[in-house]
Amino acid sequence: MSPTEILVALAIAVGLVGVLVPVLPGTLLIGAAVLVWAAATGGTTAWLVFSVAAVLLAAGAVVKLLVPGRRLKGAGVPTSTLLAGAALGVLGFFVVPVVGLLLGFVLGVFLAEWHRVGRSSAWPSTVHALKAVGLSIVIELAAGVLAAATWVAGVVLT
Repeated sequence: MSPTEILVALAIAVGLVGVLVPVLPGTLLIGAAVLVWAAATGGTTAWLVFSVAAVLLAAGAVVKLLVPGRRLKGAGVPTSTLLAGAALGVLGFFVVPVVGLLLGFVLGVFLAEWHRVGRSSAWPSTVHALKAVGLSIVIELAAGVLAAATWVAGVVLT
């Protein structure tokens, strides 16, 4: 393996970790790494590999937004609840290192639902929101892994 391929492999690995730990822009990092590899390698195969990886990542981003959103709408969780969760998640990210984003999101969703539907019904809505977030992470991770596998196949072929 060339030094470029090693650096690209590391960047893809960091991108996959970034999907799981939402501090890094995982999908963008994976796409950028494959783009750098395609530009450095050159040739039709490399650019075809980049194109396939980019399509996989873009499709993953679209599905990640659509599928969990529909599930939340079906469960009756409004967008305002998710925005409250996101706002407290961002605040939590700066207050509590590493886990603050997740803690803030959960607290924000719970408090918004408590205000909206009352204490007894707040927790089930929070669980639905957490399942939707988990599903979106799984979808994005699957797209990232498929893009990484496409890159590996491209490295073998070139």
